[in-house]
Amino acid sequence: MFRAHLRENLDLQLLEERHAPEVFSLIDRDRDYLREWLPWVDSTVTQDDTLSFIRASLEQFASQKGFAAGIWKERQFCGVIGTHKLDMLNRKGEIGYWLGHAFQGKGIITAACRAVVTHLLNEIELNRVMIDCAVGNEKSCAVAQRLGFAEEGLAREAILLHGRFHDLRRFAMLKKDWKPEPLGL
Repeated sequence: MFRAHLRENLDLQLLEERHAPEVFSLIDRDRDYLREWLPWVDSTVTQDDTLSFIRASLEQFASQKGFAAGIWKERQFCGVIGTHKLDMLNRKGEIGYWLGHAFQGKGIITAACRAVVTHLLNEIELNRVMIDCAVGNEKSCAVAQRLGFAEEGLAREAILLHGRFHDLRRFAMLKKDWKPEPLGL
C-alpha cells in the first residue's frame, strides 16, 4: 500500500525518508500529549531517530512484513498508522496508530483504520486484525469500537509506560465480520 485516498483532502502514503523532518516535528511539538500512551516517544529525541524508524519500516514493507503510512490532511502531516506482528502463517496482524493533538476528533484516524483494515483483510488476505489499547486510552478504544471490533479481553500489565505497567484492552476484527464502508464517505 503506497497510497490511499480516504476522502477529500485526506490521504495515506507510505512513509519515506524525506518525510522524517515533518514526522519528527509533529512528534516533538506534541511530545507531552503523545507520551501519555506511546512508550516510544521518550526515545525519539532527534530527527535521526525518526529517520531510523522510517528506514526500518521501509525494510519491513520491502520484505512484505508490514508498513507504516503517514496520514496527511490537506497536505499537512498529522499522524501515522501501521502494522505490527504480521503473522502470514496464521493470517493475522495488529495495527497501531497515533495522531497529533490538533487533528483529534475529526474522524481522521477512524477513516485511516478503515482503509488499513480493508487492505489487510482484502488485499493481504489476513483473517484477523487486532488493536491493543492501554486501559484508560478511551480515544483509541473508541476507534476500535466505532469500527465494530469485538473486545476480546484484557492483557494484564502488558505495556510499560513511564516506569509503570499498564493493562491492555484487546480488540479484534475477523474477515467474515468486516463490513467496510466505501472510501470517501
